[in-house]
This record gives sequence, C-alpha cells and structure tokens, in this order.
Amino acid sequence: MESDALLNEEFEPPGCPAGLAGGESFSGNFLPPWTEADHQPVTAAKAHRFKESRHAREFRRRFFPDTTDKEWRDWHWQFRNRIRDADTLSQMILLSEDERQAFLHPGGALPFAITPYYASLLDASDARQPVRRTVVPVIDERFHAPGEAGDPLNEDMSSPVPGIVHRYPDRVLFLVTSICSTHCRYCTRSRLVGNNVRNITAEQWDRAIAYIAENDHIRDVLLSGGDPLTLSDDALSGLLSRLRAIPHVEILRIGTKAPVVMPQRITPALTRMLKRYHPLWMSIHVTHPDELTPEMTRACVRLADAGIPLGSQTVLLLGINDDVETMKRLVHGLLQMRVRPYYLYQCDPIPGSSHFRTPVSRGLQIIQGLQGYTTGYAVPTYVIDAPGGGGKIPLLPAHAVGRDNGDLLLQNYEGRLYRYPDSETAATGIH
Repeated sequence: MESDALLNEEFEPPGCPAGLAGGESFSGNFLPPWTEADHQPVTAAKAHRFKESRHAREFRRRFFPDTTDKEWRDWHWQFRNRIRDADTLSQMILLSEDERQAFLHPGGALPFAITPYYASLLDASDARQPVRRTVVPVIDERFHAPGEAGDPLNEDMSSPVPGIVHRYPDRVLFLVTSICSTHCRYCTRSRLVGNNVRNITAEQWDRAIAYIAENDHIRDVLLSGGDPLTLSDDALSGLLSRLRAIPHVEILRIGTKAPVVMPQRITPALTRMLKRYHPLWMSIHVTHPDELTPEMTRACVRLADAGIPLGSQTVLLLGINDDVETMKRLVHGLLQMRVRPYYLYQCDPIPGSSHFRTPVSRGLQIIQGLQGYTTGYAVPTYVIDAPGGGGKIPLLPAHAVGRDNGDLLLQNYEGRLYRYPDSETAATGIH
C-alpha cells in the first residue's frame, strides 16, 4: 500500500514570493511566522504565498542541487526521498558518537526516516538540538527501563477487530496505515510503524468499517496510524466517504504530523477534498517552536481556511520542550497559525524512552506557568494516557486548597488565596 500512496497530485503554480522578510537562520533557531520589522502576524493571504523558507533553500542547494522547485514542493518527492540510513544522514549532519553507535548497534537497524524538508530543520553540528533529538536515534533507545512495554496503553487488548481500538463508549481509534513519512523516536506505536511492518490491508479496512457500522453508539472516529496523510487523496477520500455514509458517525478526525514534517502534503486538492466530509477535525503533532516554519504556517492556514478545526497534541520531552518559556513560544506560535493547543501528553513508557520522560511534576509546573500568564486558548490539557488501557487522565495543579467554615479556599495563579461560598446548606437551600 506504500506505493499506492504515491499518486499524481496537483501542483501549485510557480513564481510566488518565497521566505520571510527577515530573521530566519539556518541553524534551526526560527522566529515565529511574522516579519521581524513590524512584528505583525502573517495574514492568511501572505501565508499562502510562502513557497520555501531560506533555510530550506540553502539545505536544498547543498544536498539536493539537481532538485527542481516543482519536485521539492511535491509531497510525493519528499516521501520518496526520505533519509533512511546513517550514511545518507551523515552527509548532511555531523553524527555524534552516540548517534553513530545507535545505528551500528548489533541489535539491528532502528526504524528511521526523515523527509528532506524536515532534515533541513536539523542543526548540522549540535546533537542536542531539540528537533534533532526527536528524530535521530541515540544509544539510550537500547536501554529498556522497568515499566516500559511495547504496547503500554494496552491497545491490542482493546481491539475487537484489526485496526480498531475501542476504549471509550462513543468513539474509536481507526489505525488506517502503518506508514509514516518521518519517525519520531518516542512513538507510542513504534511496534506498528517502521521496518518490516506490514501495512494495513483493504480487507482490514472492510472489517473495521463494518465494525463501526454495526455499533450505533460510535459517533466519533479518529483516523490515525501511521499517518493517514501518507495515503493518496483518492484512498483517503474513499475511506472518509464510507465512514461519512454511516448514519450514526457524527464526527471524523484525522491525527497527523504531515503539516509539520511534510507540509507539502497540504495541497489545495487535499483541502478541497477534505471539505466534503465536514464536520472533520484534525489533530497535529507539534513538539517544538523550531517546527513553526513558514511552510508549516502555510499548511495550517490552508487547512483552517477549509473550515477544519486544528488542535495540537504535544508530547512532553525531557530537555526538548520541558520548560515554561519553550512551551509558551510553542503555544503562542500555534495560535498565530490558528492551531489550538489541545493536549500536552506525558511521554508514554515505550521501550527505550526513559531518556525522554520527565517527572510528572515538571508537566504540572509548565501548566502552572501558563495558566493566568497567557490566554486560556494557549493552555493545553495535561494528560497521562494511563498504562494498561486506563485512558487519558487529566492532571491539573492544585487550586482548591481546602475549606474553612463552609467556604472553598482557592489559590489563583499568583498564589493568592480566595474564598468561594460552597456550603452544603447553600446547595440545598436550607437556612
């Protein structure tokens, strides 16, 4: 099915202005998507004109000199030319000894893939760069800590038919593909994605759709995988059409990282097709402010203009995004792109993930550092997807700190205490 995803796609006309008005650097330290001169947000019209940022042009000139503008902007080309081995990657960045040993480990090759576009965001010399750490393997991945498991969320036990995870009463997760364009090192479903993993078959799709149709309490279907946007427009449209034809399915959602790692995928043809299946929502996996490039801005504006509500799902990662200022830059940049910060996930305990996982207290500190200090739209819900299949459990800093004479004692974001009348007599009307 991987080859089926690579069908002809509509190209955009060339000749539009490229890049930002200033402030970009090839080192991977990007400004938010507005001009440095006046700090005014990029309008939707301007975002549609972005073709290729300065750092991407420099990267392409150095490592893909014979690639045309049309090829670079074609998501099929990006997918076909993914960097998938250490030799190719080492021509683009200076591998640290830690990274090199991860590729050479006698346990075999680690699943690894990065689109050329996303490779252009990597710092060539700094192995500690946050974006680089999320996609380039290190030897710590070979260390399996206690409590880690290949299927930590027990999804396989909640799967009544292949491809369906039915954990919550009114909604299901539909794993429609095992293919990703770029592999995140902390992926919850690394057991299903990567080298030597068979893709989902048409027969599995049929059984999954039949299961949804037979259970009339299912009103919400989330397409995930792998990445559903590695499917062709025709394949994705056929799938959405079959789901939309089920009377009790009210909402369709797509979980994807394509706007971040392969923004070329978000073509006018794709958005025109997706508009036919409203109400349709999209959850985008965004990790760090360095991902908020002009290309990603254009992709998100296109989706938002098509009437698709966008939410960001961010995994909390040690030394990558686990401080208030980094998270604030991320959520503010997302809002500028019309993406609502939705979930902040505690990193799931998959094998080899201990070097990514933070203490839960760190996540609570970040939420506490956002609440009250920025708009509520910018504050995601911090959740742990409970190991063993318990589902998402939200965590909040303690703001209700006690009771006194029938009053609830509340602590605001500044640490000040306030009283709220909350006695049982008030609730029952007894005096």
